[in-house]
This record gives sequence, structure tokens and C-alpha cells, in this order.
Amino acid sequence: MSFHKQPKDDTQHQNHLDGAVNILTGNLQEEATRAGLDNHFQRWIEDLKDTNNPELHQIVVDMQALKAHFGGGTIDKSLVSQLLSRLGANTSKAANFADNPNTAQRITNLGEALSAAARQVSSGGQSSPEQDLQQNSAQNS
Repeated sequence: MSFHKQPKDDTQHQNHLDGAVNILTGNLQEEATRAGLDNHFQRWIEDLKDTNNPELHQIVVDMQALKAHFGGGTIDKSLVSQLLSRLGANTSKAANFADNPNTAQRITNLGEALSAAARQVSSGGQSSPEQDLQQNSAQNS
């Protein structure tokens, strides 16, 4: 008897995207010490692989590098900032591939949160991603 992996529906993907944004808008240093972060990274990687889209390959590679780095104990802020920045840019572009508008919006939100987290890490954590997002919103209005 063979078991086929059930494809995830959009709701599961949306829940994972919401979870990713919540982690990124929290205290990244604190999140890095939590045991569940590795599982979150793995879920995001699996979701990306499930799409079977070669355009998302760089995101998968960067997510795996980030997961391995956080699993290593010592955080290299420069490397993490670089990975988060590239992930933010590529994730924002990936929203174009989503069929469901709700999923696309969540992917866009995740891209913005990744970019804000990159700025938080590179500035030494002086402002939170939420503050960066609020500043961006104020500048764009």
C-alpha cells in the first residue's frame, strides 16, 4: 500500500505565511533561541518545494542556508541580514506566482517582513520590523 502526500490547500499555506510574518515581526534574537524555529523553517521550505516552481529555487536555497545558520548557534548578523534581504526581494516577486489573491497578499506581506527584518538585523536591532513597516507605510501614504 502506498501513501500519497496530500497537497496542502491554500488555507494551510496562508497559515504558514501568517506564522512566518508573526515570527519576523517579533524579536528575532528571542525567536532564534526557541526550539520551534527550526520546524518553522522546515515548513516554509516544504511549502516552497510543494509549488514545484523553478523560479523559487533561490528562495529555497536561501531558506536552507538561513535554517542551517540559525541551527549553528552563533549568529552572523551580516550574513543573516544579507540572506533576509535577498529573501525579502525574491519573496515579494514570488507573489506574482500565487493563484489565490489572499495567498498573494500574504506572500507580499512576508516579503515586506523579511526586508524589514533584514534592516532590523543590520541596524543591530534598534528598531523592530513592525516599526520599519509603520515607517514605510507612513512614507508611502
